[in-house]
Amino acid sequence: MNVMAKAEKKISSAFIYFFGSFGGILFGYDIGVMTGALPFLQADWHLENAASLVGWITSAVMFGAIFGGALAGQLSDKFGRRKMILMSAIVFMVFSVLSGVSPDMGEASAYYLIIVRMLLGLAVGAASALVPAYMSEMAPAKARGRLSGLNQTMIVSGMLLSYVVDFLLKDLPGEWAWRLMLGLAAVPALILFLGVLRLPESPRFLLRKGDEAQARKVLSYIRKNPADIDQELASIKETAKEEQQANQKTSWSTLFSGKYRYLVIAGVGVAAFQQFQGANAIFYYIPLIVQKATGQAASSNLMWPIVQGVILVIGSLVYMWIADKFNRRTLLMVGGAVMGLSFILPAVINWMMPNMNPMTIVVFLCIYVAFYSFTWAPLTWVLVGEIFPLAIRGRASGLASSFNWIGSWLVGLIFPIMTASMPQEAVFAIFGIICILGVIFVKTCVPETRGHTLEEIEEQGTNRGRVKASNPEN
Repeated sequence: MNVMAKAEKKISSAFIYFFGSFGGILFGYDIGVMTGALPFLQADWHLENAASLVGWITSAVMFGAIFGGALAGQLSDKFGRRKMILMSAIVFMVFSVLSGVSPDMGEASAYYLIIVRMLLGLAVGAASALVPAYMSEMAPAKARGRLSGLNQTMIVSGMLLSYVVDFLLKDLPGEWAWRLMLGLAAVPALILFLGVLRLPESPRFLLRKGDEAQARKVLSYIRKNPADIDQELASIKETAKEEQQANQKTSWSTLFSGKYRYLVIAGVGVAAFQQFQGANAIFYYIPLIVQKATGQAASSNLMWPIVQGVILVIGSLVYMWIADKFNRRTLLMVGGAVMGLSFILPAVINWMMPNMNPMTIVVFLCIYVAFYSFTWAPLTWVLVGEIFPLAIRGRASGLASSFNWIGSWLVGLIFPIMTASMPQEAVFAIFGIICILGVIFVKTCVPETRGHTLEEIEEQGTNRGRVKASNPEN
């Protein structure tokens, strides 16, 4: 036991935050890797005219993630955050390797890969839910706000890493290129596993299990001022007690009661709009988009994902700089408006000037990604973390996450089907209209949360509920 204590004592807060962030890199890598692998996979398995199969192969991970996040949340309350992160890393490693060694059996190969990637998605969804939760429970209260921006930076850094790997492997024989791209996703999962092996369990989970001595010991590793430990332990106990009482008094129907309906619709709506606005269509299919616009082979357009990745990383850093300088609603509405115009204008220009430069659409896509990267991408989860009252926070956050993954899955699935049946400009114009609808939704249905306490935000929902009750025709 003394050896264990000494080993844990050496763990620095920087080490803990690094591997919390590394979970974001793992998540981002898997989001981005299919972007480069898909053109080679299509050529190797002759799927150029199989839009539905391409959509399913690409979106299968998001479909699995819908269930992975919810399942991991429940299991982590029973077995602990740390153990479930380790389990997720193992599942991620196994199914990344199985993706890379997919057998070549004709059309059956596609179904094999879809199933394997769905199972991989369980780990992706789990990691996306577990790692930020673990980090928020380990970090001091004053650092939790910045961690949401840091997590977004690590996710897009993981995406950029996958784009670079794809580019470096593009000159290999086609069947080897896509297999290595998918299989190498096991490497960051292995690094995460080895890192988390050295991490302690979160104090919050330890207190839930009645192990106050160990919780105190863990806090002593990551808090500089010993006087703060007793205060934090008391605060954790009080919050856990309130959450337990809240869970006993609430059900799924509570989410849509008059008092909470306004805030639930606002939080879940923003989470859903973030995906239905079409960002993942760019992230997953940019080489194919450029191919359709220019006629150049998709496998020769793997520099464009790197350009998108660099924009995403820079945008995430811009967000960390401006996060507390502008209202949430302002950033979401400005970002959504520019994103919508970036999708709609190419269709308008193409209608007015049928011979426009085909790269025009790609330039507008870069503008879209830039504004998405410092508005809707990070702010969605900041707002979801702030908007739900304690009594419904667990269920409402889970519902928002599920709608977000459903949107991600549907966009990945239907985009190749849509572009196979209509011009690309028209497809993006549809997403542009959704962006504008998102702006209208934020203006009419989402309260401002910056600078407001959780109690003040809850009061806004309560007041809105009273207004609706007194004016039922509205």
